[in-house]
Amino acid sequence: MINILAIPFPNIDPVAFSIGPLDIRWYSIAYIVGIIFAIWYSKRLVSNASLWDGKKPTATPAQIDDMLLWATLGVIGGGRLGYVLFYDPVRFMANPLQIFQLWNGGMSFHGGFLGVVVALLIFGRKHGIGLDKLLDLGAASVPVGLGLGRLANFVRGELFGRVSDVPWAMVFPDGGPQPRHPSQLYEFALEGLVLFIAVRIATHHFRVLSKPGMASAIFAIGYGLSRIVIEFAREPDAHIGFIGGWATLGMIYSLPLIGVGIWLWIRANRQT
Repeated sequence: MINILAIPFPNIDPVAFSIGPLDIRWYSIAYIVGIIFAIWYSKRLVSNASLWDGKKPTATPAQIDDMLLWATLGVIGGGRLGYVLFYDPVRFMANPLQIFQLWNGGMSFHGGFLGVVVALLIFGRKHGIGLDKLLDLGAASVPVGLGLGRLANFVRGELFGRVSDVPWAMVFPDGGPQPRHPSQLYEFALEGLVLFIAVRIATHHFRVLSKPGMASAIFAIGYGLSRIVIEFAREPDAHIGFIGGWATLGMIYSLPLIGVGIWLWIRANRQT
C-alpha cells in the first residue's frame, strides 16, 4: 500500500558550489569538516588536564596533527578498499579504474575502521604510544564526521531505507515510486549525534580517557548496536540482498566490532 502522504525528497543539489570547472560536492565537504573537527576536538582533549585524572595525556597537540594525517589516510584508503572487497568486488574487478573514483561514493565504515587501526598502529609504534590510547581519541571525535557523512548520503539520495508507511517516509529519486525510510537520517542521529554525546559523557563526566581502551569500547559497542538496529530499516544493496532471508552484510560486519568493544571494555577494567 502506497502512503499518499509521503514526504517528497527535497532534491538538494549534491554539488555545493563550483570553482571554475571544479565541482565541490557536499560529500567531500562532509569528509573535510569531519577531519578538521577531529583535529580540533582531539587537541582540546589532550590540552584539558582535568579529563585525564592525573595521568599524562596520550599525545601533544603537535602529535595530533601528525596522527590525524595518518588516520585520514587510513579511513579513506581502508574505507574505499573495504567497500570494494566487502560489498561489490565483481563490479570493481571488471572496472578497476572506478576504485579511484571516490567522488561517486562507496565507502565502508568497517573497512575504514580497519584502515584507521593499521594507520594508528604504525603511528603509535613510531611515537611509543599504545594503540588503545590513540583509538580513544578517535572514538571521541569521529562520530561527528560519521554523522556528516550520513547527511551527505541523504543529499545524494543514496543508501535509502526499505519501503515503509511511516508518516515521515520519503520517495527517493532512485528508490522507485514507493515511500521509504530515510535511513540515512536515522544513521545521522544514532551513529553521529547520539554516539558523540555518549562518548563525550564518558570522557568528560566519567574520565574514561584515564582508562585506555574504554572510550574505544563505548564507540565500538555503540556503533555496532546502532548499525544493526538501523539495518532493519535500511535497504540492502541490490546486488547483495538479504542473507538468510533477513540479515544484511552490515549486521554481520558489525558483530565482530561489538565483540572487539566488549573485549576492550573488559581489558580496560582489568587494567584499572
